[in-house]
Amino acid sequence: MTRALMIQGTGSNVGKSLVVAGLARLFARRGLKVRPFKPQNMSNNAAVTSDGGEIGRAQALQARAAFVAPSVHMNPVLLKPQSEVGSQIIVQGKRVGTAKACEFQAWKPRLMDAVLGSFRHLSDEADLVLVEGAGSASEVNLRPGDIANMGFARATGTPVVLVGDIDRGGVIASLVGTRVVIAPEDAAMIRGFVVNRFRGDPSLFADGMAIIAERTGWPALGLVPHFAEAGLLPAEDIMGLRRQTEGEGGGRTVIAVPVMPRIANFDDLDPLRTEPGVTVHLVEPGTPIPAEAALVLLPGSKTTIDDLLFLREQGWDIDLAAHVRRGGRVLGICGGYQMLGRSIADPEGIEGPARQVAGLGLLDVATVLTSDKNLTPVTGIGLTTEAPLSGYEMHLGVTEGPDRQRAFARFADGRLDGAVSADGRVVGTYIHGLFADDAQRRAWLATLGAPTSNLAYEALVDDILDRFAAHLEVHLDIERLWAIAGEAGR
Repeated sequence: MTRALMIQGTGSNVGKSLVVAGLARLFARRGLKVRPFKPQNMSNNAAVTSDGGEIGRAQALQARAAFVAPSVHMNPVLLKPQSEVGSQIIVQGKRVGTAKACEFQAWKPRLMDAVLGSFRHLSDEADLVLVEGAGSASEVNLRPGDIANMGFARATGTPVVLVGDIDRGGVIASLVGTRVVIAPEDAAMIRGFVVNRFRGDPSLFADGMAIIAERTGWPALGLVPHFAEAGLLPAEDIMGLRRQTEGEGGGRTVIAVPVMPRIANFDDLDPLRTEPGVTVHLVEPGTPIPAEAALVLLPGSKTTIDDLLFLREQGWDIDLAAHVRRGGRVLGICGGYQMLGRSIADPEGIEGPARQVAGLGLLDVATVLTSDKNLTPVTGIGLTTEAPLSGYEMHLGVTEGPDRQRAFARFADGRLDGAVSADGRVVGTYIHGLFADDAQRRAWLATLGAPTSNLAYEALVDDILDRFAAHLEVHLDIERLWAIAGEAGR
């Protein structure tokens, strides 16, 4: 019988995604068929799957850790926030609708069928399914109809390990508090706890581990020291990216990235952050785009028109115009590409009210948003860099205009992508994952006059996953975790 283990957390960003990735690599290295699974995710950082859909980027990383291709079944319900109160709903890789937070509760019963179907699909092909919860296990206000945490665990009989993050403080209270507020039947699903991101002498927290075990009745399964290189792996959300870039900035070539409210697929930035000669400067609202930037990168967006309006509110359009006048370069990816054009039209009201707005006018193109979503892995060559490239398309809309005659890339199937300004300094493309290709990234850095390294980015990611798996093997009770996974379905 397939084993299963669910990693839940005392809150968001406690390290659930990374722990699952590390365990996936660890058990896969032992020769087991491992599959990651997250019943419900909320993220605008998505990945294209081999079966033609999209899932959370964290599940794609976990699949990589397990040496398997990502599948829509690994994240059957993905919520992509479009506003403070509403999200696009993706079910088994395909968009099925949009709902406000208050309306989503009514969706849950029908979504549970998809969740359980995907879980069964993965269980049929695996020795071990590693399940990641969402948010906090203690959100008892969301417990009715829950499909993401204890609702799923109870429905499938999947045992749970609870993770707390000591780095943010209050880990004793968060773990013990979870035990206090959740129902006894839910608490019984938890077979132990892990304290993550510890810094310093572990013997100094031995009493803390004992207090948690005594107050909760759950055994301690490990105290995991902080693993700094985890910050080089793709972040689940923009808060993770902000933490990862703290303290960076040694490279002399500055790439400035305006941070807009609905930034999406910002893992496009990760390979650039690994380059020693580069500083990725996240430009926060209320601050100007730095004049010393060699490149301003406009990333993807879940709601392109709203983010464009936000960009103007910050005065970043003025900064961009000045940057271009000084001879600076601009790259727009996906939604950022659409913003660079003359206009963006949304006649069907896909992102909100039907409307048309003026773009930044840095490329002579115009975009019309359409309901058809392009989800396609791509390979090809960069026509401006003459370097090979690989990545994926994930976008709504069609972009056309005179600057499309100067395409950025030609795909292996002959299609052309993107647009380039007459002076070659402003580029737009729909290709995500562009800088993960070593040849393409080096060509861009050479264009910017940045020092290049021999960094092999994909190999670096796998090396970090290997070392993090070894890190967990030292600091977690792996054999006990394996035994707990064997209790699944009982």
